[in-house]
Amino acid sequence: MKALKGTPGPAVRDLSPSVEDYLKTIYHLSEGGDSATTTGIAERLDLTPAAVTGMVKKLAESGHLEHEPYHGVRLTAAGRHAALAVVRRHRLIETYLITKLGYDWASVHEEAEHLEHAASDDLIARMAEALGDPRYDPHGSPIPTVDGRIEDVPTLRLDAVPVGRRVRIALVDGAEPARLRYLQELGLVPGVPVTVTERGPFGGPITLRVEKEGGGSRVIGPDLAATVRVVAGG
Repeated sequence: MKALKGTPGPAVRDLSPSVEDYLKTIYHLSEGGDSATTTGIAERLDLTPAAVTGMVKKLAESGHLEHEPYHGVRLTAAGRHAALAVVRRHRLIETYLITKLGYDWASVHEEAEHLEHAASDDLIARMAEALGDPRYDPHGSPIPTVDGRIEDVPTLRLDAVPVGRRVRIALVDGAEPARLRYLQELGLVPGVPVTVTERGPFGGPITLRVEKEGGGSRVIGPDLAATVRVVAGG
């Protein structure tokens, strides 16, 4: 687990939904250790770079970001604390909607996007308790703890797995319903072991063998494979 360093700063629930969206987006863009760029933030939030630049300046002034011109932005301890609180709410809401209310695995993301800003801390705590404090959401992503820790599981993109290697699907990007439904139809969901059996040249299709009863072969494009994260073994 990664422990949060530094003080949490301003109360997380004092932040507007817009600020929460910015911090969560910057967290996701910088998960690999790189700084988030203004262009990347604008694309994710469907905003103009000028609008993003103005908000980045405000968030830097409030102590949530460190901004170095031409080098992107990084979350401070306060910004990371706030971002992980939003991520926790989102992933617990997704888990609750699917587990307790029968929502579809592929379309729950958008519902959680709306509810994550409205749900109270008490409601989220009750959801977590009702679910037995799950460690992962239905898409395989780790759920941050209430004290700002998140499990750091080394994963590899499926499109980077060598031919002949057996791996287990760990998580999938849960933001696009159509893509999730297709992965679900193929049986490529978290927990499923697969072996890469063939890779087309020059960025061609990837052939997988699903290593479970009734599995069989699946052929997917490298762009789709890039949205699937895997771990060794299976």
